[in-house]
Amino acid sequence: MIKLQSSDGTTFEVERSVAIQSVLIKNLLEDLGESDSPIPLPNVTAKVLEKIIEYCKYHMDDPPFLVDEYDETPKRSDDIIPWDEKFITVDQELLFEILLASNYMDIKPLLDLGCKTVANMIRNKSAEEIRKMFNIVDDFSEEERAQIKKENEWAEAH
Repeated sequence: MIKLQSSDGTTFEVERSVAIQSVLIKNLLEDLGESDSPIPLPNVTAKVLEKIIEYCKYHMDDPPFLVDEYDETPKRSDDIIPWDEKFITVDQELLFEILLASNYMDIKPLLDLGCKTVANMIRNKSAEEIRKMFNIVDDFSEEERAQIKKENEWAEAH
C-alpha cells in the first residue's frame, strides 16, 4: 500500500496500481523506492485527493496510454463515458481544483476529462456568457476591444 498525504494533512492508503496512475507518484516511487512514509502532495487538498483516488480506482484496469500516441491523438469532447460524466459533475470550484491537481499529479486522462468538461460548458456560448459563467471581468477599453476584434476578424467569418 502507498500512503498519500494531502496539503491539509489527511493521509490516504491506496494500492500501488491506483497510485501509479499519477506519473508524478510513479516517478517518485521509481526514484526513491517505497517506504512507510506518506508521499506529500502539497498542492492537493483532501477533498480533491479523495476524488482523484476515486477516479484512479475506477480506471486502474484501463490500458496504459502511450505518451507519443496519446499526445498525437485528436481529442473530442463528446466521447465521455457515463461513469466519467457522473464523476466530473461537480461544482465549478471543485472542477477547477481537480484540473489543477490532475495537472500537478500528471494524470493525463483525468486532466483531459476536466478539459473536455470545460470545453462542453463553453461550447456555443458568447464571450459575454463565458465571462459571466466564470466571473471574468471585462476590463478592456473600447480601443483594445476594437483592436482585438480587428486582429480576429478571420474567426468571425465562420
